[in-house]
Amino acid sequence: QRVVIDYLLQYALLLLPTNSLSMAHVLTAVQGSQVDVVPIRRALISVSDKSGIVPFCTFLSSKGVELLSTGGTAKALRESGLTVQDVSDYTGAAECLDGRVKTLHPKVHGGLLAVRGNEEHEKQMLEQGMKPIDMTILNLYPFEQTVHGGASFEQCIENIDIGGPSMLRSTAKNHAFTTIVTSPEQYALVQSEIEETGGTSLALRKQLAARAFALSASYDSAISSWFAGQLGEKAPVIARVYKPERPLKYGCNPHQKPAYIYSRLGSKLPFEIKNGVPGYINLLDAANAWQLVLELKQATGLAAAASFKHVSPAGAAVAVPLTDVELEAYEVSPETKESLTPAALAYLRARNADPMCSFGDFCAISDEVDEATATYLKKEVSDGIVAPSYT
Repeated sequence: QRVVIDYLLQYALLLLPTNSLSMAHVLTAVQGSQVDVVPIRRALISVSDKSGIVPFCTFLSSKGVELLSTGGTAKALRESGLTVQDVSDYTGAAECLDGRVKTLHPKVHGGLLAVRGNEEHEKQMLEQGMKPIDMTILNLYPFEQTVHGGASFEQCIENIDIGGPSMLRSTAKNHAFTTIVTSPEQYALVQSEIEETGGTSLALRKQLAARAFALSASYDSAISSWFAGQLGEKAPVIARVYKPERPLKYGCNPHQKPAYIYSRLGSKLPFEIKNGVPGYINLLDAANAWQLVLELKQATGLAAAASFKHVSPAGAAVAVPLTDVELEAYEVSPETKESLTPAALAYLRARNADPMCSFGDFCAISDEVDEATATYLKKEVSDGIVAPSYT
């Protein structure tokens, strides 16, 4: 019996997950000063998308910010009349290997990662000739655009950014003291805060850091997926990054708040909300009803409509004339009959397939919603409507 127990204990140990037997060393937080608003005294700029960069750097320069830059970005800023120090002059290391190595240097990453107010960090910076860099303005090599443009394998590889993501992560990690700016869309927000407070707030730096890490994840996911595809394999891991577009009324049920609708980073929602605040079920109804009426229209060539409730069709129909019996059953007067357009007729039929279940529905119409359709809809209780257009 003892032998059996010992054997079972040994076997159980073999089945223990590895993280219960050993754990990687976890770093402790490095202590430093605690500040909210950090003045920007030195900024590092390296952008492939130069839209808006000259006006933004002109503003920074007017506030006494020292500008460090590389390659084409430095050239563009100098041509606009700004004073710029090349990163290679600051580091004492020339750009090399066809520009593959420009910013991968301790003086760059030390300036970004040093914890302000930490005596040991400040001592090491002095010893190694490092200067604090308070802001990084960058965007990454256009890898996805290169791929979509049909470039060769070798050219796509060359457009995988190395220095950019490294600076992005260093700056974002040290967001307690440094500001990462990754898009021209952020210039106005950062400029406004510097104007108002004399620097960037911790709240803004956290927000920008979160966006930066999302950009890094999306960028690496695109590279990973493309590379695996080149090998004829599926990507072993797929990371998708989403951005919030707008709040929803609630989730599946009224108590499930907050709820949001998100879009893939770099893409737009496939629809536009004209009015109101839909709920999660409303969106599911709209998506499913829209697919149904599109297929009906394509199959029959007739205007089509659907009435959805709780992700199920209460009714679906195409625009065929009403019989006398249907006119009476649907309580359609002769005057109303004459005013019915194909879109209105299709929805009248769909709604009356099961009028009780259609109460509070979400309707879909394959054609433009005209006045006749709107007049009929006005009489009914509906949560919303999805259609290609409205008169």
